[in-house]
Amino acid sequence: MSRYWSAFVHNLEPYVPGEQPKLANLVKLNTNENPYGPSPKVLEAIQQENCDRLRLYPDPASHELKQAIADYYKVNTANVFVGNGSDEVLGHIFHALFQHAPPLLFPDITYSFYPVYCQLYKIDYQTLPLTADFQINVDDYLRDNGGIIFPNPNAPTGCLLALNEIERLVKNNPDSVVVIDEAYIDFGGETAIPLTQRYPNLLVTQTLSKSRSLAGMRVGFAVGHPDLIEALVRVKDSFNSYPLDRLAEAAGVAAIKDRAYFRQTCDKVIESRNKVVTGLRELGFEVLPSAANFVFARHLDYDAAELAAGLRKEGVIVRHFTKRRIEQFLRITIGTPSENQHLLSVLDTLI
Repeated sequence: MSRYWSAFVHNLEPYVPGEQPKLANLVKLNTNENPYGPSPKVLEAIQQENCDRLRLYPDPASHELKQAIADYYKVNTANVFVGNGSDEVLGHIFHALFQHAPPLLFPDITYSFYPVYCQLYKIDYQTLPLTADFQINVDDYLRDNGGIIFPNPNAPTGCLLALNEIERLVKNNPDSVVVIDEAYIDFGGETAIPLTQRYPNLLVTQTLSKSRSLAGMRVGFAVGHPDLIEALVRVKDSFNSYPLDRLAEAAGVAAIKDRAYFRQTCDKVIESRNKVVTGLRELGFEVLPSAANFVFARHLDYDAAELAAGLRKEGVIVRHFTKRRIEQFLRITIGTPSENQHLLSVLDTLI
């Protein structure tokens, strides 16, 4: 019945999320979910909110969550925007801030949702190649543009751009918005949020899906100058004035406030990542330096697609991309110690 579609829908190529297989006894290392559950305080907050109040609309401005985020990052609530996961926040950013005549700039190897948003909102864009070792070269972005966006650490590579380089990028692009997508920053990087207090053209997005184990709740946010935040609010209120439900807001507030649990789980993931990197290298893999909760690795003697298929037969699922330059890499989420050991044991048998 596609004859009823709007004309532009025929040419859309939607984003393809990581597989969510409905199979038992899987070691699921393909979607960068946190191997540890949310804070017990999150579960308690959800339980308390799961009551008669669900018949009432949530706070359309999510004041309590904004306050928790503002307190954590030492900014004002006017600097904070929240939405249903960082993907929705990013969608509003593309719509509100990137529809300009010059092209939007982002890396050739990066989060594959960016070109989808550009299709959806008819934004001209240009991809700039990562270096031979898959790093972002800031000098490439010192040109005319309608905005700049990339993840830090980058995805799917996991490589981190130093904070001083981000500041140099923002400082040298004063007439366009620079968005740093920090979905994985808590696993080894330093957030650029403090820079938003000095640079009105910088916007930083984060999610509670990864480091705070709330992928199932869909909570994301952006921090930046109030003028940028107002643009996002205008788009949000023209699209969905109640983006976060009561349970999601309660969970988000509790997750932000439980700093000890957050730090504990991040440290465990980082420790496991280091062990996985060592194990992969002992098996002959090249592993890119990762500051995320995943690693990006290739073996010079074995085809990545065949390795992914071999792992799958043994109940281990990882992510394999077919895009040029990275078709021989596997993106492997860091799991629990037992899951990581099973991954390495299966790879040992395969190679």
